[in-house]
Amino acid sequence: MEELLITLARGLVDDPSGVSVTVDEPNEEGIALYHLHVKADDMGRVIGKQGRVAKAIRTVMRAAAIRRHEKISVEIDE
Repeated sequence: MEELLITLARGLVDDPSGVSVTVDEPNEEGIALYHLHVKADDMGRVIGKQGRVAKAIRTVMRAAAIRRHEKISVEIDE
């Protein structure tokens, strides 16, 4: 799952080396929190107009998680 998020983000940003992901342990509801870190210059590309790109990333990640019988949430951080 982590590799999928990194691949999606690297395709969007100008500096792929600035992309990293950290994963928190699942909480009491079983939801693992993925933190996507990108450089400040690339935040606009990852979020998109009115958050459409970020919403699409979250949708793809949730669909992949469902196939693996997991629950996840994605946050975008600088």
